[in-house]
Order: sequence, then C-alpha cells, then structure tokens
Amino acid sequence: MAWLILGIAVITEIVWALSLKWAAMQGTLLASAVPVTLSFVNMGLLALAMRGLPAGTAYAVWTGLGAVGVTVFGVVLFGEKLNPTQMAFIALIIVGVAGTKFFATA
Repeated sequence: MAWLILGIAVITEIVWALSLKWAAMQGTLLASAVPVTLSFVNMGLLALAMRGLPAGTAYAVWTGLGAVGVTVFGVVLFGEKLNPTQMAFIALIIVGVAGTKFFATA
C-alpha cells in the first residue's frame, strides 16, 4: 500500500511542479493557489508513504520520478527542449529509481 501511495505522491509532485509554471504564466492569485494547495497534498502523501517505506527510498523514488515526469511533460506541454545528453542522464535517473525499488526491503 505504501508503494501505491508513493506512486500517487509522484503524480502529485509532477502536477505540482507543472502547476508552478502554469501559475507563473497565468499571473493570477487564483492560479497561485493551485501549487500551494498541491504542495500540502504532495507532502502529506509523501509522509504517508514513508510510514511503510524507508525515508531514503521513498524520497529517492519521489524526487527521481518527479524530475523525470516534469521533464517529459515540460517537453509535451510547454515545448521545452531536451538534447541527447540530457536524455541519457534522465535515463540514468530511471535506472536508479528502478534499482532503488528493486532492492528495497519494504
């Protein structure tokens, strides 16, 4: 169950980070409330996942997959560019997260 909660936290992390850029583009107070609200949900989910997972494992997966997701959706939604070297290092993040999950004890 902790891994499922962590997965939801990762999705929330991605949406939160993308909402920061969206709020900056909108420039309204209401738009600014979205990332603030998502940050509370995000931290709550991460804390809940850490009840059943080691903190280092949960945090590594959360930040790693969050970074990859924000990068991918930044390209798709905002037309951001990636070069081949960046893509290779993003692939290394994915390998690291998979290794962290594969060798986790929880």
